[in-house]
Amino acid sequence: MAPTLRFALFAFLAFLCGQLIAAEKPNIVFILADDLGGRDLGCYGSTFHQTPNIDALARRGMLFRQAYSASPLCSPTRASILTGLHPARIGITAPNCHLAPVQLEKRLVMGRGRVLVADSITRLKTDYLTIAEVLRDAGWRTGHLGKWHLGREPFSPLQHGFESDLPHTPAPGPGGGNGYFAPWQFWPGEGQPGDHIEDRMALEAEKFIAANKDRPFFLNYWAFSVHSPWMAKDQYIADAAKQARPNSPQRNPVYAGMIRSLDDAVGRIVAALEKNGIADRTLIVFTSDNGAWHNVAKEATNNASYAGVPVTSNTPFRSGKASNYEGGTRVPLIAVWPGKIAAGATSDAVVQSTDFFPTLLDLAQLPRPAGVKFDGESFAPALRGEPLARDTIFSHFPHSGRSDIDGFRPGTWVRRGDWKLIRFFAGNDDGTDRLELYNLREDVGETKNLATEKPELARELNALITGFLEDTEAVIPKLNPAHKAASATQAKQARRQTNKDSRPRAEEVAIKVSYTGEEP
Repeated sequence: MAPTLRFALFAFLAFLCGQLIAAEKPNIVFILADDLGGRDLGCYGSTFHQTPNIDALARRGMLFRQAYSASPLCSPTRASILTGLHPARIGITAPNCHLAPVQLEKRLVMGRGRVLVADSITRLKTDYLTIAEVLRDAGWRTGHLGKWHLGREPFSPLQHGFESDLPHTPAPGPGGGNGYFAPWQFWPGEGQPGDHIEDRMALEAEKFIAANKDRPFFLNYWAFSVHSPWMAKDQYIADAAKQARPNSPQRNPVYAGMIRSLDDAVGRIVAALEKNGIADRTLIVFTSDNGAWHNVAKEATNNASYAGVPVTSNTPFRSGKASNYEGGTRVPLIAVWPGKIAAGATSDAVVQSTDFFPTLLDLAQLPRPAGVKFDGESFAPALRGEPLARDTIFSHFPHSGRSDIDGFRPGTWVRRGDWKLIRFFAGNDDGTDRLELYNLREDVGETKNLATEKPELARELNALITGFLEDTEAVIPKLNPAHKAASATQAKQARRQTNKDSRPRAEEVAIKVSYTGEEP
């Protein structure tokens, strides 16, 4: 055989072998929106926000109607996605990983507040195995684009399994300077004045896809949108304003414009996969890190006309970001894989962000790493239309939010089947934990606390919370004995002990739990 022909045959066989290997290893595109609520998309019921590309994505795959983030705030959820572990176990329970101090140990904050809360760890430690490391070591090219918020060097994406990272910033969002628009404070020297960061990240995604079209890849696209500051393109704001209705729960044109830019980016990513001929062997996951901030914007907006308009609405879910109620952790979830996941399918399986690592392993046909025990479980059966064996999930939020209403209080919740129990630490007037019990099938808005009507069920679910806190070695908030109200609280407890007729208020159940996690 002539050398030229021999070389051509060898090259063809090598190409064919590469194509077969790539076919066995699906590309994975993981798109994570920031602060996108469970009702913010057209495919999830919004009639104001225009999301044609994401809606089309839902029609191509499976839409989950009961998906949860592991936390009502971003960094904890991001850590859970990468590791498959609960934020309570990792110790990252607040979005403070951009701060300069390196805090790597779990502990309580010693302060003057009524309740002592967790001092969150500020970096995702590199001794945790991530999904990016496993995929990289198994032959996938790995790239991270967008927000990280799990620590600066030496805790960046480059130390957690990603071979590339842009814009390589520890920033919590696009705040500062011009925000979403170049020149960007968090990415100096890049972009032309007025460029939108989501457009730039979509361009980088297109480049990554084109460069790796002939080999399996894992593209971790963590969008900056739709986190504050609330800023959008002028034309997008104007277009949305024409559709806004004064009495509609969702009517903020700035936020609608931000969602439109996110939708544009999703459309460009899907188009890039199709252009490069690899859409059919690519798994796309789209979700959010927590529920939407639903109150009036208190941070910068590039259109003062809408500064007093609520950002969005999570209705029918109660409350939103930073809350232990459903609005804090109910998120959209769409999974697409042509030929593997049925198009136009929906699922009522209860899934959580801790589940992504084991699920991606199963879909990629990779073995579980030796010695690694996940808190999450694979929902690959649900993607095949099969039931999931697990029916219980948890969320631990040991911090106080911006206010003491709407669930912005330190607490832990468990959902088992249709029932959800929230334990608010030291939430009662006497310093005991307040329990709230809801039937989500009948009352998804969490309007009727059934803890006093069903005390046995409340105790049973509360015991599950206790076991979860013990297993994860969680930091548990407690009443601050140094707080000025402590003496009054102690006096009230003493009066209750001497008054046999004293009872908790009707809407409360005061099950006293010691902070070693043991029930008396």
